[in-house]
Amino acid sequence: MNWYTKYLPVYEKPFSEASKEAILEVNEKLKELVCENPIVSVVVIAHNEEKRLLSCLWSLSETTCKYPLEIIGVDNNSTDRTAEVFESVGLKYYTELQKSCGYARRCGLEHAKGKYYICIDSDTMYPPKYIETLVDELMKPGIVAVSSLWSYIPDKDHPWWGLKIYEFLRDIHLFIQSFKRPEYSVRGLVFAYEIEYGRKVGYRVDIKRGEDGSMAFGLKKYGKIAFVKKRRARAVTGYGTVGSDGSLFNSFKVRLIKYTKGYSKYFTSVKEIKDEDSNLIK
Repeated sequence: MNWYTKYLPVYEKPFSEASKEAILEVNEKLKELVCENPIVSVVVIAHNEEKRLLSCLWSLSETTCKYPLEIIGVDNNSTDRTAEVFESVGLKYYTELQKSCGYARRCGLEHAKGKYYICIDSDTMYPPKYIETLVDELMKPGIVAVSSLWSYIPDKDHPWWGLKIYEFLRDIHLFIQSFKRPEYSVRGLVFAYEIEYGRKVGYRVDIKRGEDGSMAFGLKKYGKIAFVKKRRARAVTGYGTVGSDGSLFNSFKVRLIKYTKGYSKYFTSVKEIKDEDSNLIK
């Protein structure tokens, strides 16, 4: 049985269908886990995520970590019951009225008390040793940020064997790319960094997506961005942009064409990031 199987009964389900027992369990475990003087700040951002947020928080509540931590939420101006989910499990959260991932992550960064910032996406579930594994890497000399990997939940449209092949090839691409262009291998759902430097760089709020890659690009001048391949740092999530390309085969084909056309990028560093007009918030 996969470690995340326990949380699937509340994944992609309206909050009204969540059992009282599950909510109480998350509430009690979070109380035992968080502390007032954290080394690690775990920041959960959410916009209209009532169907997935509880499963995310449930997985985080079962974290085993040797470092003192806090878990805080950011409700990015949701119109569903997202705020109610945070409240039901007794988690401290802040409301960010300006809508975008950049604004939400910036809000979390402003309120974080720890030395390290762990980015958490509310549609994703995290294994018990996830936070500790990332922080272990962050504490190594010269490391300023880390990124890890993620898997998808198998379903009738995405068989497990197809996902394994897809993820294997994607992981190779991200790993090779991380040597010269680590900012392009970073994804917000599996990203962490030192807060001191993160505040110096700051989150961009003028773009629709890529705020974490932009943060990683800015952090490079302070140290190395490490790529963590360990299984215990692999999150599990839904399909997002992969699903928008149709079948798994088509998703693979679209990305293969894109990456093979620009194969030279694996051998060169980036001096500046150029924005596409379609990605700018106007």
